[in-house]
Amino acid sequence: MSQKVVVHLADETLVSCSDVDPGAAPVLGTGAKDVAGHRLLRPGPDLKEEGTTMSQQIQDYALIGDLRTAALVGSDGAIDWLSVPRFDSPAIYAALLGDSRHGQWTLAPAASHRSSQRRYRTDTLILETDWTTAEGLVRVTDLMVPGAETPTIVRVVEGISGTVAMRTRIAPRMGYGQRPPTFRRSKKQLVAVSGGHALSLTSDVDLCLVDASWMGHFVVSPGQRICFTFSYMPASDVQRPIQSADTAVAATAGFWTKWVNRSTYSGPWTSEVKQSLMILKALTFAPTGSILAAATTSLPETIGGSRNWDYRYSWLRDATFTLRAFLATGHVDEVVAWRDWLVRTVLDNPSEPQIMYAIDGASHLPEEILGWLPGHAGSAPVRIGNEAAKQQQNDVWGEVLDILAEVRDSGVPNHPDQATLEQALLDQIQAHWREPDHGLWEVRGPRRHFLHSKLLTWVGIDRAIRGHKHLGIEKPHQLARLSCLRRTVAREIVERGYHVGLKAFTQSYGSAKLDASILLMPRYGFLPWHDDRVIATVDAIERDLTCHGLVRRYLVDDGVDNIDGVPGGEGTFLATSFWLADALHGIGRTDDAAALFERLLGLRNDVGLLSEEYDPVTGNHLGNTPQAFSHASLVTTAVALSASGASTSARDVQPDLPPATRRKVA
Repeated sequence: MSQKVVVHLADETLVSCSDVDPGAAPVLGTGAKDVAGHRLLRPGPDLKEEGTTMSQQIQDYALIGDLRTAALVGSDGAIDWLSVPRFDSPAIYAALLGDSRHGQWTLAPAASHRSSQRRYRTDTLILETDWTTAEGLVRVTDLMVPGAETPTIVRVVEGISGTVAMRTRIAPRMGYGQRPPTFRRSKKQLVAVSGGHALSLTSDVDLCLVDASWMGHFVVSPGQRICFTFSYMPASDVQRPIQSADTAVAATAGFWTKWVNRSTYSGPWTSEVKQSLMILKALTFAPTGSILAAATTSLPETIGGSRNWDYRYSWLRDATFTLRAFLATGHVDEVVAWRDWLVRTVLDNPSEPQIMYAIDGASHLPEEILGWLPGHAGSAPVRIGNEAAKQQQNDVWGEVLDILAEVRDSGVPNHPDQATLEQALLDQIQAHWREPDHGLWEVRGPRRHFLHSKLLTWVGIDRAIRGHKHLGIEKPHQLARLSCLRRTVAREIVERGYHVGLKAFTQSYGSAKLDASILLMPRYGFLPWHDDRVIATVDAIERDLTCHGLVRRYLVDDGVDNIDGVPGGEGTFLATSFWLADALHGIGRTDDAAALFERLLGLRNDVGLLSEEYDPVTGNHLGNTPQAFSHASLVTTAVALSASGASTSARDVQPDLPPATRRKVA
């Protein structure tokens, strides 16, 4: 048991340059705009400190979360990303997209730059990081507390052997790293205030206020535990009692262990499936039941590139993939919570449903550029909001009708207003299915007749017909009309979507380009896996749309034009690589499917996280992280292969991977 040391401020005083609400809009400079016409926000005059260059790569981060927000912890012991009080709130630690000037909490041995080993405690999202130094061994435990009254981070330093000198610097910067808050002391807590928001810190060691940061140096000996508890709260509640670190650790361990062990999955990849399920759970927003695409914004799809997007929102399509993973493993509560959120959100304006919403159901997601942040590894611009919310993506309504049918078929009763919701989505399909759209991949170039959108049109109509029959709705004329439309769409897909010369279904009508989304066609029941056209398409994608055996979404630039209207390239897409494993299994190549699946498992970082994309040349993760699309696809592929009797014997096959990916995953 460590001795409690009363925290205090040094004699230094700090007068904050400004006292700004972290939820307020960033300071607008001269009204400049970037080349795409987005609003370009520039920093206020307060950001003057020198920053430490960031050396962490995307795969160096682990996630801790409380189902309202999440933090990223680097292998160097720094928390470089945290938005409070919600996932989509302005970040107070934003070094992930800049440097130490933009907010960071470091905690590490004074002489070390990178941890020696880290892992999640079994069946939890409690991160344990071991540091081996010349002086001894120390362990840092990091967590956020699900169900706590306010977002809370607990960090515990524990001496294992020897006497290790430690250092910490806690430097919140409000409004995505724009400015420091006002620092003061309140009883035994250190407090930072900005507008109506407060950050509270309790510590077992003395901390001094230096350069708008709480800083401390201390030593830890065997058996000694030093605890830090950092909380967000309204400024009026700074006197609220703070949960003890020991209580927080126990509550967090109990929550995750109880939740993940409800899983019904039983197969050769139990630990991997559990890990991904916990990541997916951490990407749910408990107050509403919505599901995020990822925990971050603007991590680049290629280093130095401009394909940097804000994924801290709920895409209806992406959520359906997470829901399939939950449904396949017995986590029905999350499915029902999302379904209920969807009904409330869409029926607020049923004539104009959107393809995505904020996690609280808000529909206004204006896209802006934060001009003061240089971007991860210099990859600018940094964006918040997402213009895709206003795109026409005709596949989404079929995706939602499909998952609602799956939920109903699993035995979950319909929501009282579900029929109204489903009719609103069906109305969208019937009104717009003949129109070109932006498609699954949200292209920012010209709209096209994307084959995947037409496929999901067929799916939506088919599920609507099934729903009518399931509920015993006696509307023969409507059913006849829908059945006729279903046949019309199916005929058009086959006649206009299949390229005889390529012997493959292609990206859009009249196109000779492949698209990985076509791998999903048999999953939706449109054609069987044994259909010659399906097999030929899988072969073509495996042959012509892969890089080092991993699947691209599509060829961004074929030397003639750019399909999606965004400059630059991107990495291989992890979800589509899992889809290829599913397809190989579907066409009878189960051994090849299992080998690819094992390879994909090997691409996870040292604590089991996957981002959106992967660079097979450098071995680096790319895009926002952790990515729900990737982890949901991992779970559903594992379930499918396990049902077929596939085993981990494929692990004996060692693919030719870059050295950076050869890591042991806990």
